Amino acid sequence: MTKSFAHKLGKGGFGTVYMGNLPNGRDIAVKLLNSSNDDGQEFMNEVATITRISHVNVVTLLGYCLQGTKRALIYEYMPNGSLERFSFGQDSEGKISLSWKKLFEIMVGIARGLEYLHRGCSNHIVHFDIKPHNILLDKDFCPKISDFGLAKLCMKKDSIVSIDGARGTIGYIAPEIFSKQFGKISSKSDVYSYGMMILEMVGARNNINNCSETSSKYFPQWVYEHLEEYCDDAGEVGTADCADNELVRKLITVGLWCIQLQPENRPSMTRVIEMLESRPNDLQIPPQNLLC
Repeated sequence: MTKSFAHKLGKGGFGTVYMGNLPNGRDIAVKLLNSSNDDGQEFMNEVATITRISHVNVVTLLGYCLQGTKRALIYEYMPNGSLERFSFGQDSEGKISLSWKKLFEIMVGIARGLEYLHRGCSNHIVHFDIKPHNILLDKDFCPKISDFGLAKLCMKKDSIVSIDGARGTIGYIAPEIFSKQFGKISSKSDVYSYGMMILEMVGARNNINNCSETSSKYFPQWVYEHLEEYCDDAGEVGTADCADNELVRKLITVGLWCIQLQPENRPSMTRVIEMLESRPNDLQIPPQNLLC
């Protein structure tokens, strides 16, 4: 299917992804996992998790291969790669630019996918690794959540999740995952990662992250302190459109709510969607209760 792994699409911490084709001509992405001598728990976890779900904003698993220590996952192909490619508004080659409206639509789609994982499918699923690299974009830039290797399944009635050790990616991990003093681990841990992803994408889109003024300060705190002027600047950097300014303000406000220190102070993904669909003036600025 991959013609001897001729076309590499990318490489991550758990393996390499190759372009392929099914016999009917359909394009696919084959994720060849790193060889290991473990019991294959992570591999079977991803298979077991993703085969239970079906949503427009979650990547579709078409099949898998298992031969000794060799393991591969076969996914639908996403022509526009990962959201990480567009961190600065354009793709990694500077060819395709994401407008504020498109970025906003992508964030809404991701929120809908997470809401489904947390509430809409037969089992409660916490992803534990929400970040731009794990958001794939189809030909129409519809976002799809991918990479369920760290996901945790539990019964719907269980709101608290039990895990062995920390999991996730530095910069996106909720504080309760590495210290119990911040609260219990739950779907609100994904909400935190989602909020950090929003702030990262908005900040990078305006080249703010590397600004000398923010280099020695926790970025979300800087955004909070400069919210009004930052939103004004965001509109100017983009298209100087008032509508763009409102979208940026909504994204930042929702992002700051999502990264509240205590899990109970963060909104559910259902509430996040409501906030994103509300008018900007209806959103209250959250308290400055952030991890500094």
